[in-house]
Amino acid sequence: MQNNTEKKFNRLKRIITSARKAVVAFSGGVDSTFLLAVCVDRLKDQVLAVTVNSEFLPQNELGRARELARRLGASHLVVDSKDLEVDGLAANPPDRCYLCKKERFLKIVRIAGKNTLNCVFDGSNTDDTKDFRPGLKAVRELGIRSPLIEAKLNKAEIRCLSKALNLTTWDQPSASCLATRIPYGTQITPRALKQIDSAETFLRQQGMRVFRVRHHGNIARLELGESEMRHLFENDLYHRVVRRLKTAGYQYVTLDLEGYRSGSMNDILPEPVRKKANIEDGFI
Repeated sequence: MQNNTEKKFNRLKRIITSARKAVVAFSGGVDSTFLLAVCVDRLKDQVLAVTVNSEFLPQNELGRARELARRLGASHLVVDSKDLEVDGLAANPPDRCYLCKKERFLKIVRIAGKNTLNCVFDGSNTDDTKDFRPGLKAVRELGIRSPLIEAKLNKAEIRCLSKALNLTTWDQPSASCLATRIPYGTQITPRALKQIDSAETFLRQQGMRVFRVRHHGNIARLELGESEMRHLFENDLYHRVVRRLKTAGYQYVTLDLEGYRSGSMNDILPEPVRKKANIEDGFI
């Protein structure tokens, strides 16, 4: 572990210890699992993990979050959210993540109040401040704290520290909600979300780890990591993938030759839109 990373880790521990009590918004991803692990270590039984379950959550992630919280010895609460009922969200505007995060964190803030827990933490890291992340505006508005940002930890450092702590998530691929697979301005429907989840579940069952199924109406555009690209053409797997995704409701199944890119749906947004979001969040 590099000395600079260790200094940041020590800063994180001081930040968490000073909070004394906290609720952690817990998805079971790399960042929130690392944050929860450190919170449990520093705050013991004065921390509560809260996972928001909605139609946007891939079907495998809720069970994983429950199991990770159990392994870490954290008290864990699952709260339901009807994201598609949030005013304006189903229309999928560029600030969709802001609308969603605000609704979800309002629920978590109320839970914190009922349990007399004085801080709500989220797992955003410094890399998140460099991309289009309108959800961070909701975090700031509601007074949610981001200890990983406060400690100036980036994703690579969090993976390194997670490995040192023997967390199984240290090399887990990045995850995001199912709505991120649908282009901005395209209506989000329960059917589309189920199609995406069904398609991605199948790819996961075939041993793929780094991928996204981007939803373009009756077209599924596959973004795959390098090893997944190779795996697709082994043992005629691509034939099975095509058949399964057509069964899920897609008419055409395409392969994006650029491969997997985190947040690729943001590429269509004009630069002024992205820059405006970061200015409002105080990152520029």
